[in-house]
Amino acid sequence: MEQSLDSIQFVIEESGWLAPLFFILLHVLRQIFFIPVILVCLLGGYLFGVFYGTIYSLVGLIFTSLAFYIIAKKFPKVTTKLFYLKKKYFGSYHRMSLVQMMIIRLMPFIHFHLISLYLLEISKNVREYTKYSFYACIPPAFVFTAFGHMIHELPLVLSLTLVGLLFIAFTFIGKKEVTYKWSDFFTAKS
Repeated sequence: MEQSLDSIQFVIEESGWLAPLFFILLHVLRQIFFIPVILVCLLGGYLFGVFYGTIYSLVGLIFTSLAFYIIAKKFPKVTTKLFYLKKKYFGSYHRMSLVQMMIIRLMPFIHFHLISLYLLEISKNVREYTKYSFYACIPPAFVFTAFGHMIHELPLVLSLTLVGLLFIAFTFIGKKEVTYKWSDFFTAKS
């Protein structure tokens, strides 16, 4: 087993610029194959190291977010249904700050594109969406690449403690305001 891992590492080192390109493409295509973000980032940390793995994962996650943006704009009916589901499960008035979105992206059981939907909702244009996506993708790209393997091998109690701490941070950093629209209280007569 160790010999095959060494041979894979050798092939990647000798492939030059193709290995990072294929890795970034894997990030974009992983959603088609239902591969979790954490697994791809872990692979990046193993294959490229912490620094380059984080950079390649960040680029791949940005391209994934941009693909979501393009699909959302090309198919507005799908986006409308996604916003309906978000409203149904999270309520109309639930807002998250960018810091909350960065924290929740660290939770591997939260779907990546749920946060992309929130980013789409708060963005005015593609440039702003890309900027917010960049910030929201930094924590998972770094943490999953650098420490993901270590987190996976922690005992269950420590893993649950880490998730609990992230949940507490998520709760206390959140926005404390609720916005109600005039139409929620008064209906216009036609």
